[in-house]
Amino acid sequence: MITQLVAILLLGIIAIIVLIDIVPLFKDWVSRIHIGRYTDKEIWNKAISKQGVRWLNKTPKIKVTDNTRFVVLDMVKGNYMKSAIQHWQEASLLLGLSEYLKTNDDIEVKSEIEKFLNGKFDKEGHWIDKPNQVDVAILAYAVMKLDFVETTRYQKALDYTWELIKDHIGEDGTVGYRKSMMSYRYVDTIGFICPFLVAYGTRYNKEECVDLAVKQIKEYEEYGMLDKHSIPCHAYKVDSHEPLGLYGWGRGLGWFAIGLIDAWNELSGDSKYKSVLDQSVEQFARACINMQQKNGSWNWTVTRKESRPDSSTTATLAWFLVNAAKIDKITNESLRSSEMAINYLMKVTRKNGAVDFSQGDTKDIGVYSTLFNVLPFTQGFSSRTINLYEKYKR
Repeated sequence: MITQLVAILLLGIIAIIVLIDIVPLFKDWVSRIHIGRYTDKEIWNKAISKQGVRWLNKTPKIKVTDNTRFVVLDMVKGNYMKSAIQHWQEASLLLGLSEYLKTNDDIEVKSEIEKFLNGKFDKEGHWIDKPNQVDVAILAYAVMKLDFVETTRYQKALDYTWELIKDHIGEDGTVGYRKSMMSYRYVDTIGFICPFLVAYGTRYNKEECVDLAVKQIKEYEEYGMLDKHSIPCHAYKVDSHEPLGLYGWGRGLGWFAIGLIDAWNELSGDSKYKSVLDQSVEQFARACINMQQKNGSWNWTVTRKESRPDSSTTATLAWFLVNAAKIDKITNESLRSSEMAINYLMKVTRKNGAVDFSQGDTKDIGVYSTLFNVLPFTQGFSSRTINLYEKYKR
């Protein structure tokens, strides 16, 4: 009798483990039925924005591991997801919805955003769960971009974010990705911190913040870019300036693009840095356009047409280019490229409005995910892009 009970118990455990592995795969298969049926940009915009609202307060957990078997073991070990990854997922959704609200007075969206903010900040405007990594700066920036909210009530959290960034400044005067990795400079960090630094520095008259953002970008251009091609490597060593990881990693281009274009947008017209970054935007835009695939996408390795398309790269570079179109020299080609990217993203959008086939989270320098699935980060930047693009068409 006891043997039978033990056998039943073991079979039950095995069944649960198998289900944990199989159910997500089955759900993906079902969700991809009728994928890519959107042809009208306005309908697509509402669909992806609606999905973004659903995810804002119930953001899907992003896997750290690529394992698809015995996933329960990763859960037990704490290797399944990390909070720092969630910050930039949430930030992207918030940025996308913020752009959507500029032309849509949607009460439901505003209500969900208020709910989100109440879960992140206390009544005094502090972070409820104090972050310790600079990734959170992009979330702080997203909060600052909310037009319908009096965001000054969160100034204490913004001040804390600036102090956190200062605490990560290395001997070279630029910001490190992690305290444990201060000998490297990652391209991700440009996207995480530079838009916030310029927005925060401009709002609160802290010129040192703006100086730091521009320094971070220009140093990366000098030491982290492939000569003559203007594409970043994953990271570089601070002491020797040796490149690390892949030149042409798609989302690496995306992180650089976000940091550059949003920082550039936040600069006033009379800023001493505006013309400096004008040149950077134009140069990087031309490089991106040159590496776009015929179907409108950018691959996860942008220099190899044989690698598979990455929706996260495509969404972020589309956002970059629709903004870069403000520069007269590259207006037409930037808008044409961004429209091609939007058309591609429509073709990989599930029936429920979720944009599919984004590369999973990176494991380490030079160690990239082989999984391609939905990613809230992509969802938010798809929404940002189409809403800004539609303004050009009106």
